[in-house]
Amino acid sequence: MAKRFQRRIEDFVCEHCGTSVTGSGYTNHCPSCLWSKHVDVDPGDRAAVCAGMMEPIALEGASPEYAIVHRCQRCRMTRRNALAENDDMQAALGIAGIH
Repeated sequence: MAKRFQRRIEDFVCEHCGTSVTGSGYTNHCPSCLWSKHVDVDPGDRAAVCAGMMEPIALEGASPEYAIVHRCQRCRMTRRNALAENDDMQAALGIAGIH
């Protein structure tokens, strides 16, 4: 069965850095530290029972289509997420090993 995106507009406080994040319906990670949380099986469904923190471990792609690779610290699942326009580029460059 094909994955179906479910848009959810939700605000949250980042559990990694404490930043208050205003969601757009496409927001799936903190724009300050780029960490995420394992809450979805399919994007937006909030069906994952893991709830582990998702560490940004790599930056893939090329401008302007960069993607952050997240790995769950609890279950080790990995997922790619688009780098958002409001994401901290210094944090993204840090993931890529460029300081």
